[in-house]
Amino acid sequence: MRLLLALLLLRLAAGAAPPDDNKIPSLCPGLPGAPGHHGAQGLPGRDGRDGRDGARGAPGEKGEGGRPGPPGPRGEPGPRGEAGAAGPAGACALPPRSAFSARRAEGRAPPPPDAPLPFERVLLNEQGHYDAASGKFTCRVPGVYYFAVHATVYRASLHFDLVKNGEAVASFFQFFGGWPKPASLSGGAMLRLEPEDQVWVQVGVGDYVGIYASVKTDSTFSGFLVYSDWHGSPVFA
Repeated sequence: MRLLLALLLLRLAAGAAPPDDNKIPSLCPGLPGAPGHHGAQGLPGRDGRDGRDGARGAPGEKGEGGRPGPPGPRGEPGPRGEAGAAGPAGACALPPRSAFSARRAEGRAPPPPDAPLPFERVLLNEQGHYDAASGKFTCRVPGVYYFAVHATVYRASLHFDLVKNGEAVASFFQFFGGWPKPASLSGGAMLRLEPEDQVWVQVGVGDYVGIYASVKTDSTFSGFLVYSDWHGSPVFA
């Protein structure tokens, strides 16, 4: 046993390094040395695999509304709709009217000269534009009118004027030669009138006042609107 141990020690001594500074190697281990310095940081590792999707979170609070955007471009017109039902019939538009006719009352007294000659017996005056007491027609509808006078001439010659606003616009004369029967004198004119214009008949002065009316013969004054210049009319606008 001792022989084996001696051989083992010789082999170890033969294979060991030569002693440094006459230090004899010890067969017993020494104390642990001090920790070494930290090494340099290594290279980053590769990205790991994506993890699994997490559970869906709860909805957040509703945010404030944004400002209105600018108006968009105008769209194309839509298709034409179906025609609606016909409405009720409206009132018929009527043109303005103005007309009258009157005759002289029976009498033998001569009419006053240079004054409106009244025709007292009204035959037609639906609009009331003629005044029988004064013998004057007053325009209410602007436009063109026609006036006509038919006079029975008896016992004296006759001269009369168709007067507008105090100015004679047409004059007529009939000589009476003492015939046993009356004669006739007719005249007329077309006038343009404005509202408040007045038209009447007026006999002349002197002996020319022979207008006559009786049960069998009449003297008349008539007038009517030919066409209107009334721009407010639904027909003549």
